[in-house]
Amino acid sequence: MNLRNLAIWGVIVVVLIGLYSMMTGGGHAAGSGQITYSQLLSKVASGEVKKATIRGPSVEVTDAAGKTFGAMTPNNQDDLVKRLEGQGADIEVKQMGGGLVGLLVQSLPILLLVGVWIFFMRQMQGGARGAMGFGKSKAKMLTENKNRITFDDVAGVDEAKEELTEIVEFLKDPQKYQRLGGKIPKGALMVGPPGTGKTLLGRAVAGEAGVPFFYISGSDFVEMFVGVGASRVRDMFEQAKKNSPCIIFIDEIDAVGRHRGAGLGGGNDEREQTLNQLLVEMDGFDPSEAIIVIASTNRPDVLDPALLRPGRFDRQVVVPNPDVGGRERILRVHMKNVPLAADVDVKTIARGTPGFSGADLANLVNEAALMAARKNRRMVLQRDFEDAKDKVMMGAERKSMAMTEDEKRLTAYHEGGHALLALTVPATDPVHKATIIPRGRALGMVVQLPERDQLSMSYEQMTSRLVVLMGGRMAEEIIFGKGKITSGASSDIDQATRLARAMVTKWGFSDKLGVVSYGENQDEVFLGHSVSRTQSVSEKTANLIDEEVKTLVQTAFDEARRILTERLEDLHTLAKALLEYETLSGDEIIAVLKGVAPNRDDSDSKRPTGPVASVPLSPRTDPSPA
Repeated sequence: MNLRNLAIWGVIVVVLIGLYSMMTGGGHAAGSGQITYSQLLSKVASGEVKKATIRGPSVEVTDAAGKTFGAMTPNNQDDLVKRLEGQGADIEVKQMGGGLVGLLVQSLPILLLVGVWIFFMRQMQGGARGAMGFGKSKAKMLTENKNRITFDDVAGVDEAKEELTEIVEFLKDPQKYQRLGGKIPKGALMVGPPGTGKTLLGRAVAGEAGVPFFYISGSDFVEMFVGVGASRVRDMFEQAKKNSPCIIFIDEIDAVGRHRGAGLGGGNDEREQTLNQLLVEMDGFDPSEAIIVIASTNRPDVLDPALLRPGRFDRQVVVPNPDVGGRERILRVHMKNVPLAADVDVKTIARGTPGFSGADLANLVNEAALMAARKNRRMVLQRDFEDAKDKVMMGAERKSMAMTEDEKRLTAYHEGGHALLALTVPATDPVHKATIIPRGRALGMVVQLPERDQLSMSYEQMTSRLVVLMGGRMAEEIIFGKGKITSGASSDIDQATRLARAMVTKWGFSDKLGVVSYGENQDEVFLGHSVSRTQSVSEKTANLIDEEVKTLVQTAFDEARRILTERLEDLHTLAKALLEYETLSGDEIIAVLKGVAPNRDDSDSKRPTGPVASVPLSPRTDPSPA
């Protein structure tokens, strides 16, 4: 279609050029030169012109030597003709574009206007569907002949794959369900956080079933022209019917499927028309059409209820972030083409990435491979994965920022306090790493890895976490005194306060307040008006909440003081080891406390000391101190 349009426009351009050439007196003899009207009069006066051919405003003259010249003359050529006759020149007059050609040339402007008018009238007859092609669907059709993806390429979402297996079996053998009167769901809505593999699952369904796969984004429907979105929906389903059985995958459907009327009369009518057309098409009037619509979103709460009713998206498939077992399987999928060293422990990497999505894990493997390649290694080591994880979670290592000995010492005791308390409190996760190397906004950190994914926390775990959070601030106070305390514990204090407030107001861990949920006095602006978001509490209750929060945090602070005071020698030992080695693993920390020095050569990781860099130092925040 595009080639044909280009050919038509090419012919039109050639015709226009030809007509313009005829109108401007084209067709001079080969080798003729162009002269001015004054030069022409001079040649006529000197008797050089022997022959003259007049063609409209253009005159072509030939001199005694046989040379030909062309010139443009005024409309009134009587004077020129008299001068030529006076010199005895042979005069020949020819009509310019005579007959039909001349008529066409004179009618060219009118014909162009009529042609353009007819073109747009024919396009407008199809509504928005035809005008400049805006109404055509932007769905991309993937036949899966190349780069075919199956369920084997998707890991960590076993429950979602089981839900979608039924759709695959229906597309392969629809009679199996139809002979018993069963009907396959027309639509499946995949719900989950970004990067969990919703689009990949949709392509895997198409790859398993071996049917065409139409991919389109929800934002591709809405344009500035009225009716374009609805037209694109119709065109997309028409294409799907021609390729039935097939799958239509709509990514980020919340861009077009938001709740109607949410704007209180000021909503986008074009978007609502598109949604209405989508609802009509998904209802369908022909049950024999084997078209399955799969959509994805991470905001199911904003979708219109009519979109989720039975008969449309009547099956919701939850695609959550993978658990530790799922993360391990996802890592193994992405590590297929990565040469791994013998020390790579996939289970440890999976344990150390709680909350990571499939996309995050893919990025982690890629970063590790890039780091190994940067160091000219032939295989990727476990250390590369650890460095890549630190870079993804906390930012790149700030090697250019030189710290003074006093700052390094203070940071070492701060992180040593966190690590020592994490090894002492009764209910906490094992320490994975402690470092005083700045990364991102943090000057140091202590990382703890859970042994398994935690679905809930006990009261003992919460109070232990509060104690660990207070360890950095308390270590600074014990070693350097209150006058030398820095602002590095700001993140610790913020996390401890939020945790203690949730314990009091949400989880019922306060005897004075009871097992009651208390909301915060927060308002949000909606259409220019302040609307209360949660139920407000009285001033007396708010003061009591503050007192209970302070009690929990202060109790943890006192407990951190008691433990660090009792284990002061261990704190000195751990801080000295951090100053010497800068980074210690969990096993190395335990060994150092037992008097065993780490057996490793980390000379290449030592950072230079010297004056403070010109970049302002960030607070000694700990992204994951507990």
